[in-house]
Amino acid sequence: MISVNDFKTGLTVEVDGSIWRVIDFQHVKPGKGAAFVRSKLRNLRTGAIQEKTFRAGEKVAKAQIDNRKMQYLYANGDMHVFMDNETYDQIEIPASQIEYELKFLKENMEVQIMMYQTETLGVELPNTVELKVIATEPGIKGDTSSGGSKPATVETGLTVNVPFFINEDDVLIINTTDSTYVSRAQ
Repeated sequence: MISVNDFKTGLTVEVDGSIWRVIDFQHVKPGKGAAFVRSKLRNLRTGAIQEKTFRAGEKVAKAQIDNRKMQYLYANGDMHVFMDNETYDQIEIPASQIEYELKFLKENMEVQIMMYQTETLGVELPNTVELKVIATEPGIKGDTSSGGSKPATVETGLTVNVPFFINEDDVLIINTTDSTYVSRAQ
């Protein structure tokens, strides 16, 4: 058990039979009445975000999440196959469970798989990934990096706004938290 006073961003807790990750929290001490903790939690099973208020000092169960390094192998219909790099065990995760992450996954990519006991909760992506541009309008001579943007489709099907100087076959660094262009890869 852990006190809500000890909440930290990224902490995983079990509340009402669900597994939640703390996204944001705020300790509130009103002038009148008891102190409380206002928190924003993400359900690791469904992806839903919920705001929840706890009394100061209230106890919740800490959920032990294991992150296992795995390699994304391939899609098998509606299932996606990952392999443990140490034991070579393979697991399948339904596409509906990793819908957002699929925009960034390409074959042979290493990711962290979140496990709670024997249940697979999802895929934790690196902060940035390198993806190749497969379609975009050609750049025009004289365009600068600060002069606006155009859409580009990368190898996973994701469409990202990029500067005008980006061309097809360029490899881009994409931020996985908000699907934005960071830079060209070297």
